[in-house]
Amino acid sequence: MVFDSPIGPLTAVEHDAGLAAVYMAVHKRRPALETLGPLVAAAASPVLDDTAEQLGEYFAGLRREFSLPLAPAGTPFQQRVWAALRDIPYGELRTYGELAAMLGDPSMAQAVGSANGRNPISIIVPCHRVVGADGSLVGYAGGLEHKQFLLELENPSWTHTEALF
Repeated sequence: MVFDSPIGPLTAVEHDAGLAAVYMAVHKRRPALETLGPLVAAAASPVLDDTAEQLGEYFAGLRREFSLPLAPAGTPFQQRVWAALRDIPYGELRTYGELAAMLGDPSMAQAVGSANGRNPISIIVPCHRVVGADGSLVGYAGGLEHKQFLLELENPSWTHTEALF
């Protein structure tokens, strides 16, 4: 299902009755749309309808947490990283090193960054809440301008011209 958002069209993908992906139009590593299966309209899939509704509430400032069945495809390590991302509270940030420490090995910051960059479920699995060690905006599959938008949506005091810490 493709639907509009303040950051442009979002493509939500369902697999095995769970949300497998949310891709932005400019998303790095996004598969070609024709490989994702048939495009469905609203009311064709409860999972995709709920995704569009909950993301609409998020962008309107009415939702801070998502309650959707998730089914992202990834390695066991990637799954652990993506689960840790879901533990970062709305409006808060973590560095790659802090995320690695949460997973039990602070030396794995680079591997955590790689897994973070392969997160297929943008926004809902909040990889945008991870920043560089100095608080700077680094790496975002949807583009740094979208990362900045999402961070400012969650906390309007953030600014892209300064480190966030």
